[in-house]
Amino acid sequence: MAAMTDKTPFYITTAISYPNGKPHIGHAYELIATDAMARFQRLDGRDVFFLTGTDEHGQKMQQTARAEGITAQELADRNSGEFQAMAQLLNASNDDFIRTTEPRHHEASSDIWKLMAENGDIYKDSYAGWYAVRDEAYYQENETELRADGVRYGPQGTPVEWVEEESYFFRLSEYQDKLLKHYEDNPDFIGPAERRNEVVSFVKSGLKDLSISRTTFDWGIKVPNDPSHVMYVWVDALTNYITATGYLQDPNGPRAKYWPADIHVIGKDIIRFHAVYWPAFLMSARLPLPKRVFAHGFLLNKGEKMSKSLGNVVDPVNLVNHFGLDQVRYFFLREVSFGQDGSYSEEAIGTRINSDLANGIGNLASRSLSMIVKNCDGKIPECGPLTDEDKAMLAQADALLASTREDMDKQMIHRALASIIAVVSETDRYFASQEPWALKKTDPARMGTVLYVTAEVVRQIAILLQPFMPESAGKLLDLVAAPADKRGFTALGEAGRLVPGTPLEAPKPVFPRYLAPET
Repeated sequence: MAAMTDKTPFYITTAISYPNGKPHIGHAYELIATDAMARFQRLDGRDVFFLTGTDEHGQKMQQTARAEGITAQELADRNSGEFQAMAQLLNASNDDFIRTTEPRHHEASSDIWKLMAENGDIYKDSYAGWYAVRDEAYYQENETELRADGVRYGPQGTPVEWVEEESYFFRLSEYQDKLLKHYEDNPDFIGPAERRNEVVSFVKSGLKDLSISRTTFDWGIKVPNDPSHVMYVWVDALTNYITATGYLQDPNGPRAKYWPADIHVIGKDIIRFHAVYWPAFLMSARLPLPKRVFAHGFLLNKGEKMSKSLGNVVDPVNLVNHFGLDQVRYFFLREVSFGQDGSYSEEAIGTRINSDLANGIGNLASRSLSMIVKNCDGKIPECGPLTDEDKAMLAQADALLASTREDMDKQMIHRALASIIAVVSETDRYFASQEPWALKKTDPARMGTVLYVTAEVVRQIAILLQPFMPESAGKLLDLVAAPADKRGFTALGEAGRLVPGTPLEAPKPVFPRYLAPET
């Protein structure tokens, strides 16, 4: 058993999704990955709080609602419901789902605004600049380009328009040195490394004060003492992470222990807001800063970035219905290096399901456990004297917790999964080389030991696969008759070894082979 499990609180968040459309696979990917991290920490004994939700204010919502002939609140209710349904479909274990239209969030946003104002960091002026409605972001002129179609575009390829209005400003320029010092003192504050470098160079190039209110639309949280202004969506949106803990209302409340967050998991396109504006707002409000902001990459459909106009926005519901939930969870977590862009296609998903799941852990469990049921009176066999090969095999399984824990602490989800699957392949080789089917005639006691060792490795693999494929891993644990209270990480290694004589039922396949539909 590796280091003692850590009972301290662990708070993890996804970015809150903007519900002016239906959820797409990018939203699902972020939620699945964050869920795997939350589940891993829970199984490792941490006191986890996992938050997701929807960011429901802003001009884009108002415009989309108007085009549909409904109110912004009606649009928010309908589409937020779609995101909540997606979380259920994906078997996400979030402890709360926050909506920025909720009264608790209006209250927290007003509180943080007042704290920043009390610190002298908010002032009123007028604003003129290039604004992208789609990104809810202002850009410097040198970040935009006028293209041949006569339209000016921002760095994300979205059209920008010139906006002039009265606005409240946040003194972001005062925080340049404080932020740089924070990045230097806390090298793990931003991950992965390329995002950290990008943020540091952006901050070093100089920070201008930030417009934090709008008067040209009214779908938002009203500025305290000046209701003609609504808060610029990022002050409102970022504050959700602290709203859910109740920390601002009562620093001794039941969830206040979770602030500051251990990790905000976000898409790389919103790193600036999370790693520059958010820590600056918190410093201004004299509140503790999150420990880490980690940005994942984009998912490319056969190498193309998804966009509504390309028509390749894959609906997560269709993907799950076609391949199966845990198969989809497994594919994205194993295939894509977390933090980098990743590509996917139906062929790639099918191939992984068959090689890693159906022919991998699924086949290993079926073969070894069917042999036990047939040849050992349907009970876990006695474990006789262990050979060097047996000991090496068990040692590999026993070592997995320490290595996966280290990988998961660094958000290397793909590496944690790869190491678990590598042990499956190793166990396959062990099983084949020991030839238990031949030992049945020559040395039945030795056959029992080989089957015991193999089943014990299957048990540990199943425990470790729970964060990634909760339902399927649960079925694998049922196959080895692991008791409900012996499925956490404390049951890994020697502490939880299979008990000879435990009755087993004939295994049912957990991962059927994937056959592509005839075209």
